[in-house]
Amino acid sequence: METYSQNPTMFKANPLGFIGCILLIPVGIGLIILFWWYLSARNTVFTVDETEVRLESGILNKEHSEISKSSIRTVKVRQSLLERMFGTGTVEIFTAGDLPEIVVKGLPDPHKIRELTN
Repeated sequence: METYSQNPTMFKANPLGFIGCILLIPVGIGLIILFWWYLSARNTVFTVDETEVRLESGILNKEHSEISKSSIRTVKVRQSLLERMFGTGTVEIFTAGDLPEIVVKGLPDPHKIRELTN
């Protein structure tokens, strides 16, 4: 079985925000925002394997979520026009409730996740 393990992307997930941060570098705050954004993206890992879906996130405080593939009811993929152009999107995974158990923004190839969770 094929597995999926990715970090959210920075530029592809939010190109306008990335360009805005670049433009704010001369002011000084842009570099701080980019550094925090980079750390946040690198410290978020979404994994789908044979039996479960895992999300690990957090820079200072870590959060770890696991869902068995057999308990997944719905996988929803949301993509704006820019996200479709860059091949990224938001993935929401639902189990028994009306609210998603896991929400991850900016993942590359989000439709692959939906295929792997079925």
